Amino acid sequence: MLTALPRLVKLSMILALAACMLVPGPAYSGDSVVRLTYANFPPANTFPCVQMEHWKKEVEKRTAGKVKIDTFPGGTLLGAKAMLDGVIAGQADIGCLCMAYQPGRFMVTNATGLPLGIPDARTGSLVLLDLYKKYQPKAFAGVKVLTLFTSAPTNIMSKVPIRTLKDLRGLDLRGSGGAAQVLAALGANPVGMPMPAVPEALQKGVVKGLLSSLEVMKDFNFAELCRHVTMTNTAIYPFAVVMNMDSWNKLPKDVQQVLDELMAEQAEWTGRYMDQHVLEAMQWSKEKYQVEVIELAASEKAKWYQRLKPISQKWIAQASAKGLDGQAIVDDIKALISRHAK
Repeated sequence: MLTALPRLVKLSMILALAACMLVPGPAYSGDSVVRLTYANFPPANTFPCVQMEHWKKEVEKRTAGKVKIDTFPGGTLLGAKAMLDGVIAGQADIGCLCMAYQPGRFMVTNATGLPLGIPDARTGSLVLLDLYKKYQPKAFAGVKVLTLFTSAPTNIMSKVPIRTLKDLRGLDLRGSGGAAQVLAALGANPVGMPMPAVPEALQKGVVKGLLSSLEVMKDFNFAELCRHVTMTNTAIYPFAVVMNMDSWNKLPKDVQQVLDELMAEQAEWTGRYMDQHVLEAMQWSKEKYQVEVIELAASEKAKWYQRLKPISQKWIAQASAKGLDGQAIVDDIKALISRHAK
């Protein structure tokens, strides 16, 4: 027995150590590295994912490697419509969502998608950020908002030239959120579908084009099929990057400070990147595919914008029915556009 005792003690120690390894410890402790997952829904080369990678690098640099972020583009972790609920449930620590895909849920922030004259993505991103800070919408009560940004204004990319309202009448064009409302008001037939499904829909003739920001001419190679671009500069798409509250609360205070300091900086960086990328995408489209850019005649443009006015009026009525001051929100957006426009 005396000779067996040391073996029993060793065995007990090994079993105790193994048991400790099976018990999950705190997510972040002491000087250990903080690992976070970041879900995104579009392909890796698109601007929401480019901003994600930029943010990741900045966070890792500014925390001196204390934070490591694993990114998941292309819906590999969470899909577009499941993004907010997935982050709340802890399926990802961080997620990027497009609020236009759920118009009723994000009433206040989606107001930036109304055709109110946002001239570019930088302006739109700063307007959206300020609007969120002022109204603190209840839709985000269950998460920590890390940053917000918008697409560039939307324009029509099509397989056939569109120069008048008559050319648009009954034409099947992809559009979601505010873009779908714009298309309907102009007399087209809006067809809702995720952006990654559009190339096949164009090839099969399910749609004849789309209303979106113009970087997709290169990012999705739409220029190959859509040889005509009609400049409308109407709705934008608002995005938000959100974090699970438990994940946020577990972060060290110095890391939280880094993320808070990046909020506005990231919004403006993304807007500037987007605007430059649109210019590059259109130059590429014209050089490679000889894409025609159609500028509406002044008299024709006036007709188009007259048709768009009821969209904002309808939204104001809907917001008021939900207990929001719709007119005040629209007025705030217009004032913010004036403040931030170049």
